[in-house]
Amino acid sequence: MLGYVTVGTNDLERAAKFYDAIAAEMGVGRMMEFDTFIAWGNMDGAPGIAATKPFDGEEATVGNGVMVALEAKDRDQVQRIYDIALANGGSDEGAPGARGEPDANGMVFYAGYFRDPDGNKLNAFLMDKVE
Repeated sequence: MLGYVTVGTNDLERAAKFYDAIAAEMGVGRMMEFDTFIAWGNMDGAPGIAATKPFDGEEATVGNGVMVALEAKDRDQVQRIYDIALANGGSDEGAPGARGEPDANGMVFYAGYFRDPDGNKLNAFLMDKVE
């Protein structure tokens, strides 16, 4: 159902550096690019993410309660994405770790939370067996 998610930016060049690094870790690149908009992912793959300057020309602002979740393949990739985010101008919103209690199948939500340089909140996550 989900096609892609867009986050606002006031500095597309800075956002591009941040998302290029995360996309490379996730094995994708830019799939669409215009003067005010860049999207990362695969055209025929899972939903992608885009950064854009607002169409109305006003300043981009962060949505309260809005977060983009990036599905990782394993805990090591959660850590790498989190580290890449912080190394590329992002800020910490919660180091990688298990959240909550395991479900009936022994699976736990494992995630690392961060913000991009514009303040948009993201996480890298997976459902994983309890260690």
